Amino acid sequence: MRVVLAEDLFLLRDGLVRLLEAYGCEILAAVESGPELSRALAELEPDVAVVDVRLPPSHTDEGLQCALTARRARPGLPVLVLSQHVEQLYARELLADGAGGVGYLLKDRVFDAEQFIDAVRRVAAGGTAMDPQVISQLLTRRSQDRPMGGLTPREREVMELMAQGRSNAAIADRLVVTERAVAKHTSNIFAKLGLPVSEDDNRRVLAVLAYLDHG
Repeated sequence: MRVVLAEDLFLLRDGLVRLLEAYGCEILAAVESGPELSRALAELEPDVAVVDVRLPPSHTDEGLQCALTARRARPGLPVLVLSQHVEQLYARELLADGAGGVGYLLKDRVFDAEQFIDAVRRVAAGGTAMDPQVISQLLTRRSQDRPMGGLTPREREVMELMAQGRSNAAIADRLVVTERAVAKHTSNIFAKLGLPVSEDDNRRVLAVLAYLDHG
């Protein structure tokens, strides 16, 4: 897996390079600013970009904007964004095109190597990897705006895991239930929320996220 990494903090950037390489990734470029990231994404065509939201020179959302620009030039370019805090606006922008190959993780997750690498691989494969705290905030805001279709507590649990990008098998394992039970819950969720049923993991994640963010 060929990776372009953008992180302005040297120690974290160096640590991420070592971690990714330890799991068999090839680091095409490890950069520290927005302009460097834009050039790397345009010239190197990585399998996935791992990008800090805030990069020099602006230190606002330059990393995210560079990644989104590159994604418009190369539709479907997998992008995993790292952020210090949950910013719903960033999640919205990342998901706006309705395609897969996107992820949003808090930097704290980087310290769990297996979880981080799983997210990188999932995004590189065209899937979706959303931080549980992002999903939790979207759920909280959504339920305050309007009751969520009369979902049961278990259905809310399943929806939260589904929105993180987990398959039925992974959800079943996490909740210690059968895949058949998870399939029934997901079917009920889509029916109650008025979303199109899909067997494709990525499409159903995007549908749920769209509902949580806009519905």
